[in-house]
Amino acid sequence: MMGDGAEAGPPNRELYALLNLSPEASDEEIRKSYRQWAQVYHPDKYQSPQMKEIATENFQRICEAYEILSDETKRMIYDIYGMEGLNSGLELGPKLSKLDEVKEELERIKRRNEEAKRMAHFLPTGTILFNLSLPHFRDGDGIMRGMVMASQVQSQLSKNDAFAIGGNLAANEKSGGGVASVMLRHQISPVSSIEFIASAGLRSLIGVHTTRQLSIHSTASIGISKSFHDGSINLTNTWTRQLSETSNGNIELALGEEPAITVGWKKKDENAAAVGELKIEAGGLGASARYTRNLSSKSHGRLVGRIGTNALEIEVGGGRKISEFSTVRMMYTIGIKGIFWKLELHRGGQKLIVPILLSTHLNPIFATGAFAIPTSFYFLLKKFVVKPYLLKREKQKALENMENTSAQVREARAAAEKAQQLLQNVANRKRARQMEMDGLVVTKALYGEGKAIDIRGGNDELASRVIDVTVPLNFLVSDSGQLKLHEGVKKSGIMGFCDPCPGEPKQLNVEYTFHSHRFEVVVDDYEELLIPQETHRI
Repeated sequence: MMGDGAEAGPPNRELYALLNLSPEASDEEIRKSYRQWAQVYHPDKYQSPQMKEIATENFQRICEAYEILSDETKRMIYDIYGMEGLNSGLELGPKLSKLDEVKEELERIKRRNEEAKRMAHFLPTGTILFNLSLPHFRDGDGIMRGMVMASQVQSQLSKNDAFAIGGNLAANEKSGGGVASVMLRHQISPVSSIEFIASAGLRSLIGVHTTRQLSIHSTASIGISKSFHDGSINLTNTWTRQLSETSNGNIELALGEEPAITVGWKKKDENAAAVGELKIEAGGLGASARYTRNLSSKSHGRLVGRIGTNALEIEVGGGRKISEFSTVRMMYTIGIKGIFWKLELHRGGQKLIVPILLSTHLNPIFATGAFAIPTSFYFLLKKFVVKPYLLKREKQKALENMENTSAQVREARAAAEKAQQLLQNVANRKRARQMEMDGLVVTKALYGEGKAIDIRGGNDELASRVIDVTVPLNFLVSDSGQLKLHEGVKKSGIMGFCDPCPGEPKQLNVEYTFHSHRFEVVVDDYEELLIPQETHRI
């Protein structure tokens, strides 16, 4: 059997395919299928060393499939997590009677294993921000106006304890400074935690912060800190409420050196995300909103607005995912502080942000050009450079993948042909019996890439992308003259089959005779095949 590659289909069905069973098969059906295959592949039936070796290899596969599917607990683990779940040592404690209970227990074990993996790694995050200014550069004062660097490394000390250390450095034209901080978090219970925080530098303080889940939809947190800079005591209290499956709201009250009330709202679904916030403080009030829309699986657009006592601006732009962990983004901002471009690079937990001040004057012509020129350049670059490059790279990857899988395909095809050798005698007897009864006889069956299949003549150029499965299908014909391949089960896992073109959609083409009439049918890889049927008649 080969992997699915880029194909999409129901998971964890290979063992069902091996025994030609439905995923809903009963214990009796599993035992019956096992006995059928064991009669063919039991090594004691063969004298030739070569045939005995082929039989032994396939008999072991059948026995493994039967051992898993006939055990209720193992079968449940396989149905949920596949062979990976069984091989990773997932075990259940007390025997559970309901599938939901088994799923819940397996999820708990999986989370525990994932937590154990996280405990063995540091989780670094950080941001580097460069403030650039073209007006200052034109005046001969240099382009760099300031820089901010922030970094934090967190490590899981135990199941319930985590430790983080971080730092923040900032510099502008006339001054600079930094802050170093440490944090220790302890999980008191599944619904509550406490953090101890200390920092030294420009904003030296010590504090404690605790969070508790009040209900399945509500969380509350409270924090208190003492500043060593001016001796002030600062209190914060936050309530968060789940408003729907995709949205939540929060209210934060801050008392101390900078008293404020903040009301926020977030909504996120598969295609879009929106965030809104209203903040009332001693120096005035402000509101902001952000909307992000996924334009494709790799690109998104973003619109941001800010208004308040000291802010009035709108920001528009978008980003693109350039690799599994990296995203680039460009934003255009216009407001009372001037016109900006902002370039961002996000990779894992690291961010590089470069705001560029273009002009402090809101000239309509300049503002329009600052937006239109880079936008036009982006679309031209995308059409004439990026897309051709990506297409070329995808073709190259496809060729490399074909080369890498060719050896696997050859090996799988050889194994399938060996498996068919042992099916041949029984398949011939079944075929002869059906011919005597004028019953169901499979005259030709090809499995593989749809474009490569021509069941009437064959195609030499594409022959490597299909496999002849006439023998195994004749073997699977029942004594009553019927053949059934089950829905949702990938056909490449059936004995005598293989995947001749990994990653490509596949079909099964079957020609058969029944009651002296000719029939033909084509089914997709996961589609049910049930023959004979009058609708297939030629």
